[in-house]
Amino acid sequence: MSAQATTTEPARCLKCRRILRNASPDGLGPKCRRKVRRAARTNQGGHHGWQVAKAVELLELGAVIPLRANRIFLVVSDDGSEVYRTAITGQCNCPAGLRSVACYHSAAASMAAA
Repeated sequence: MSAQATTTEPARCLKCRRILRNASPDGLGPKCRRKVRRAARTNQGGHHGWQVAKAVELLELGAVIPLRANRIFLVVSDDGSEVYRTAITGQCNCPAGLRSVACYHSAAASMAAA
C-alpha cells in the first residue's frame, strides 16, 4: 500500500511573502502591519480621516487582496456585498471611483502597497 504524503504550506505574509510564525487574520506579518499602520497615520494620498479609518479597518479584516505585483487589488466593500478592483494610482470601479472621487478602497490599496 502506498501512503499519501500530506504537506501543508506555511502561512506567508501577503506583502513580503515571509513565512509567518503565527497566522494572522489580515495575512500580514508584524513588520508589514507596522508599515501599513504608519502609512495610515501619515495620511498619504490626501484622503479624509474617515476614509483612512475605513481603509485601516479593511486592512485589519483582511479585505484587501493583491492581484498583480502589489499594483492592483480586490477590495471588499464595507458591508461585504461587493468586491471592487482598485489600483494604487487611485482608480477604483466603485461608484465614487467612477465619478473620479477619492474613495477609501483606493486608500486601502495604497496602504497595502506601502
